[in-house]
Amino acid sequence: MSRRTQQLLVGAVRGFADRFLDDGPVCVALSGGADSLALTAAAVRARLVVHAVVVDHGLQAGSAEVAARAAAAARESGATAEVRTVEVGSAGGPEAAARTARYDALRAARGGRPVLLGHTLDDQAETVLLGLGRGSGARSLSGMSEWSAPWGRPLLGLRRAQTREACADWGLPIWDDPHNVDPGFTRVRVRSEVLPLLEDVLGGGVAEALARTAAQLQADADALDGPAADLLAECAYGRVLDLEPLESAPTALRTRVLRGWLQSVGAPEPSYRVVASIGALVTDWHGQGPIAVGGDATARLVVTRRAGRLHAQRMSR
Repeated sequence: MSRRTQQLLVGAVRGFADRFLDDGPVCVALSGGADSLALTAAAVRARLVVHAVVVDHGLQAGSAEVAARAAAAARESGATAEVRTVEVGSAGGPEAAARTARYDALRAARGGRPVLLGHTLDDQAETVLLGLGRGSGARSLSGMSEWSAPWGRPLLGLRRAQTREACADWGLPIWDDPHNVDPGFTRVRVRSEVLPLLEDVLGGGVAEALARTAAQLQADADALDGPAADLLAECAYGRVLDLEPLESAPTALRTRVLRGWLQSVGAPEPSYRVVASIGALVTDWHGQGPIAVGGDATARLVVTRRAGRLHAQRMSR
């Protein structure tokens, strides 16, 4: 069984490379955990030229040593490796801030190379379930894309348990991030409490079903995102949005245009409630006042309707 698991990992990476990549080198985002370690080793065995990038967030005692061990494991597997130390801010909360710092470091390190990420089917299932619980819309429910340049996820069809098994077979030293079992993080509770309960109640196969749902919705979202982007380009003038082309647009397109425009004017993750309220300014206009869509400690970001257009502006608190 172990040999079969190794073959599955290497085959997944090789198949991904054949579909999406040229023959050039790749980066792998390496944390030292089982998923990214297995990905690094599998990519080398799939005959890719691999450079591992280890991001040290500096959030835990001993993080520099953990990063150094991960880089050493990558080199022993046949990859080159480097450690990038980052400073994590506070915007959006600790998880979001760490993610922003990590991706900024990966962009700076990749040097034009694609970056492979160790997300598995389990991560995909958790992402879909979180999106469902938050009512975040079809694009969120479609989960993570296998390939969205420069980011690639070759292991989305494999389980987390398989990466641990492969690491054990290859003698790779796994580091288990204590944050991954901290119930203070919503995703950890989904992983350790919600998904196991659903598996029990529904008789198993829930993670796979959620991943299939993501794949189906990705196809639908991809088909709608192109026309929505064209419509947004037609309507948007910076912080102003012309409503005439939107009024007769299908709801699925109009919602995407509004979400995209809100993101462009400074509301990075508009909720369903916010997008619906802005949508009412288009389809159910009866003189509503300004709608708050975001902001910071110094000013609110509000949207108003005037003369057939939406206007986004900052208002001092």
